Order: sequence, then structure tokens, then C-alpha cells
Amino acid sequence: MVLYYVIGAVVGAVILIYLIIFKILGLRVIDSDEVAVIEKWWSMKGSLKDSIIALNGEAGYSPDLLRGGIHFKSVLMYKIHKYPLITIPQGQIAYIFARDGKPLSPVQTLGKVVLEANNFQDVRGFLQNGGQRGPQRGILREGTYAINLAQFIVITPSDIKAISSGNKQERTELVSMQQTLAARGAFSPIVIMGNGNESSDMMGIVTVHDGLPLEQGEIIAEDVGAFHSNFQDPEKFLELGGRRGKQIQVLTDGTYYINRLFATVEFRPKTVVPIGFVGVVVSFFGKEGVDTTGADYKHGELVGEGCKGVLEKPLMPGKYAFNTDAGKVVLVPTTNIILKWNKTETGDHKYDENLTEVDIITKDAFEPSLPLSVVMHIDYKQAPWVIQRFGDINMLVNQSLDPLVSAYFKDVAQTKTLIELIQERSGIREKAVMEMKEKFQKYNLQLEEVLIGTPKTTVNDLQIENILTQLRERQIAEEKKITYQKQQSAAESEKSLREAQAIAEQQSFLTKSKIQIEIEGNSGAALASKAEQEANQIVALAKANSSRIRLEGEAEASKETNVGLARAQAIDAQVKAYGGAQYRVIQEVVDKLADAIKNSQVDIVPKTVVNMGNGSSGQGDNGSSTVMDTLLKFITLDKLGVSLEPTKGPAVTAQSIGEVDNSNKDEDTKLVEAAGTDSKEFSSGEAK
Repeated sequence: MVLYYVIGAVVGAVILIYLIIFKILGLRVIDSDEVAVIEKWWSMKGSLKDSIIALNGEAGYSPDLLRGGIHFKSVLMYKIHKYPLITIPQGQIAYIFARDGKPLSPVQTLGKVVLEANNFQDVRGFLQNGGQRGPQRGILREGTYAINLAQFIVITPSDIKAISSGNKQERTELVSMQQTLAARGAFSPIVIMGNGNESSDMMGIVTVHDGLPLEQGEIIAEDVGAFHSNFQDPEKFLELGGRRGKQIQVLTDGTYYINRLFATVEFRPKTVVPIGFVGVVVSFFGKEGVDTTGADYKHGELVGEGCKGVLEKPLMPGKYAFNTDAGKVVLVPTTNIILKWNKTETGDHKYDENLTEVDIITKDAFEPSLPLSVVMHIDYKQAPWVIQRFGDINMLVNQSLDPLVSAYFKDVAQTKTLIELIQERSGIREKAVMEMKEKFQKYNLQLEEVLIGTPKTTVNDLQIENILTQLRERQIAEEKKITYQKQQSAAESEKSLREAQAIAEQQSFLTKSKIQIEIEGNSGAALASKAEQEANQIVALAKANSSRIRLEGEAEASKETNVGLARAQAIDAQVKAYGGAQYRVIQEVVDKLADAIKNSQVDIVPKTVVNMGNGSSGQGDNGSSTVMDTLLKFITLDKLGVSLEPTKGPAVTAQSIGEVDNSNKDEDTKLVEAAGTDSKEFSSGEAK
């Protein structure tokens, strides 16, 4: 029994000691990685009325925390809420909801940042320096914090850290807030990182949800500078005059710890102006600009940078972090644009996707459709003018160029037959380029070329197809003609090739023969040179002989001349001595006859005389007188005193007389001529 009393006494003593130490004295042991919130049950200063945190010792939650160590807080007055330190992992963000503080102003959605609160670890400093209840602009980044969960509720991706008050409505609101933040990706920093790919190189469009609203008429907030660390310092942003709403400033590559309750970020690709294009900026933000087009331009205005409207200076090729909520960039090609009026063909730019062939009516009443292509160019300096006037290139093509080009070629077709339209296409094209250039210039466009296709017909229109078939057949015939000429030329070339091959095969023989020809040529040249020298020698000798003969002849002629002159003078003297020329002739004849008889061996008197004819006539056998008879007649007549003067009767000339002896004919003739008897005529009657 005594033992039971002893044991009971010991147990009672232990219980008493426990009650004294842990209940009455309130012994509390706080680990170094823990903190504890003190909740006061009662106080001589009474209870709190409109707040949660008892700054002045009232009953309620104390602003101060119990840190690691041994503390004595009697359970008769205090309730201790112990929990681990708040730790935010690397790469995460935690959000704060303040349960006590001043209420938010009507223009606020978040409580302002109180620097004295030391990242929400100093509740007293927070409340005494104007801290506000509700969601806070400040955030908790990675690290470990001693947060009073009675004042501040910490929201993380996986938990809502708070001392439960049993208020279901508050808990529901906190869960909704956590879900909203999770949907925005708010528990991680904003990371913008382009990899050089145009489709994935992003930027951030910022929308601020706190601060003063935008001014009337504005759709986007202006840039307030870079001192707010790209929206990471909400208080500084608002101090600089930042307003809620879409921001003109964008976020580029980098990592940003932004409170997603304060500002949300929308990722959009950067604006890329490719090579061959310029970007015409249509700004929705800015002040009222001054028109730079001049008074003569009536289609609109162009303004400078920072103004609303179409900016006069386009963006050159490159990549731009352009806020597409503050304006738009219209890409205008600066390379040649080919527009095809052909429903089966569309360019990559899609500007001509609504264009079809031009329906025309020719002079001879055919109705084909004419496919066309127009090559044009837009000067990059004129690109803002084009966009300001037409809005974009599609509207330019569909509302202006299509009617313009169609009407022009319809007018041309009415002046041409179908055949002329096909055959004179080149001339029509050149004329179209010249005439349409001026019209395009009015639209700030530069026309480069107009291309005309072959007129197309409907399926059932065989007449046009027949005409086109005839033209094709003509062209085929021309092509065949050219082909035959080419074949003939090829055959001739082949012939020349074969001849060249044959010559090449006989080249050695040709070389030998060529050398032999050169040898023979050299030998012939030598012989020719020798012959030429001999000929020159012969010519020289001939010239010498000729000169000698000429001189001898001239001497002989001179001699004969002198002899003849002497003889003539002698004869003339003899004639005068004889008393007349006739006597001199007779004398000459007699002398010649005497010489002839003397030198000849013929008998003067014939031994036998045969007379076959009229003997009285004194003629020979042939009826003509002999020389002797004639001489005797002359002598007889002279002796009888018959005159020998010439008469008009039949003439007997010295020529007839001289026909005695053919052997002496020439000498007799010379004698007669020398004596002048060639001019004497005698009458036959007188001679009888």
C-alpha cells in the first residue's frame, strides 16, 4: 500500500511540475528553423475592434514572432502557433495577402510596397508605415523568410500558408487567387529568349492592372522611362506616372520577376521586315502630328515619329520589338511585283488571288479572255504614300489596278482583229508600257513591264481555235524550214569535217609534197632567173645588132638616095640631050635589049617562023605583039615623023610593052617608071 502511495505521489508531483512549467509558466521550445505566432487570449487593455494585429498589447495576434529558442508564454494568456520558416525555392515567386492594414484606395487593386516591412517580415513596421490590406504589389523571391502568418498569407504554387481562422469565405478567395496566378504562370519569372528563329523570337506585351486609368481617348499608356526596372518595381512605375492598361513599352529578351497581379505579359513574335520589303508603320498611339505631304496632296496625311497616323519613314529590313497593340506594320514589297490576271496562277504574295483573265471583244466580234501579267515596283520612299492612300497592297490591286488594266486592254481589243491582236502583241505591249507608266505614277507606282498572253476561248468556241490552229501550222512550217536549213548546214559541216579528217590522214603525204613543191619552186625560180638573165643578154645583143643594122641601112639608104639623085640628074640631062623623054625611053630600052641579047643564048633571028594567024597584023600566036615588033614600030614611027603625043584613044602603056620577058619584068618596070613612061598614053590609031 505504501508503494502505491509513493508512486501516486511521484506521478502527482510530475503532473504538478508539468502544469506549473508548461501550463502556468508556458515553457515553449522553438527550433531554429521555426517561428511562432503569439495569440493573446485576454488583456487588461481589452480586445481589438477593427483590426487583427494587436500593436498595443490588446487581446489578439501579436505582431512579433517567437524565433528559435526557449520561451515562456502561459497558456492561461497566450496561444502559440508554431510553423516552419517560409522557404521559396529557386526560380519561384510567392505572393502575399495582407489580412490587416489600411484599406485600398479606389484606384488601387494591390497594396503598396512598404520598405520598412523588410519583405513582410516586420508586421509592426508594415502597419505603422501605411501598409494596406489585401493582395500586395510586393512579392517574395527565392529565399527563407520569417513571416507572421497571422498578418500575411503566403501563396505558393502548391500551398496557401496561413494560420487558419476558420473563415471559409476567406479560404475560398485565397484558393481562387492561387488558381488565377497559376493560370498566368505567375509563380515563375518571365523568361524571354529568342533563338534566332523568326517564328519563335518573342517579346512581351505588358498590361498593368494597377494605378491610374488611361486618359480619355488613349488606348495605350505611354512610356514612363526605364527606372522601374521593366515593371519589376511597381511603386517606382506608379511614382513616374505610369498608368494601368496596355503599355507602349515592351519586354525583350531577358528574365523578369514581375508581380502578375500587378502586370500581365502576353508573348508575341517580334516584327520582322524581310529583305525586299519595308514596313510602313500605322501608329495608333501618340500626339496629333503635323502633315508632311504638302497642301497639294488630298488623300491623307503622313506624320513624324511619335504621332498618330501613317509614319512618313518606313522600317527598313530587320527585326523590331514593335508593340502591335500600339500600331501595325504593313509590309510593302520593294522588289518587282508580278500581278497575274490569270485565275489558274497566283503569286506567293497572294496579291493577285482575286484577279482573272480580262474579257475582251475584238474588232471582228470575237470574245476571248486575255491573260495578262504586270510587273511593277514600289519605291521604298513612296511606300508610306501608297499605304496611306490605299490601306494595303491588296486593296490597291483589287480596287485600282484591276479596273485600270482591264479597261485599257478592253479599249485596245476593240481596235484590233483577233489575228492582229495575236500577231501585233509585241507592238501592243510596248505601247501599253509607255501609256500605262504615267497612270501608274499617279498611284506612286513604277510600271516595269506588261506581258500579254495568248487569248483563251471557251470550250465550245471552235472558230477561234481554228484561227489559232492555222497560226500554229504556219509557225510549224517556218520552224520546219529553219530545221531543214540547220540540217543542211549540219550536213555541210559534216562534209567539211570528213574532208578535214581525210586531209589529216594524208597530212604526211601533203607535207612531203608541199616540201617537194617548194624545192621544185626554188629550182624553177633559179632556172627562171637564169633564163631571164640570158633573155636580157639576148635582148641586149639584139638591140645592138638592130642598132648596127639600122645604121647600116640608113647608110645604104643614104647611098642609094645619093646614087638615085645622081642618076636622076644624069637621066634628066640625057633626056634634055635626046630631045625628049620618049627618046630617052627608047634609048634605055635599046640598051637593055642589047644587054639582054648579049647575055642570053637565044637566037635573035628564029630559025623557023610559023605563022598561024593573020600575017599582016604582025601578031604572035596569042594575038599580041612581041617586044621586038613594038620597038621596031616605035623606031619606024619616029623615023616617019609620027608624033608620039598621048591621045584619047586606046592607050598603050609601058606596062603592056614591058610584058616581053617575065624574068626581066621588074627591071623593065623600074626603067619605065624612072623614065616617066607610066603617064604616057598613045593612040592605037596613030600607031597604025
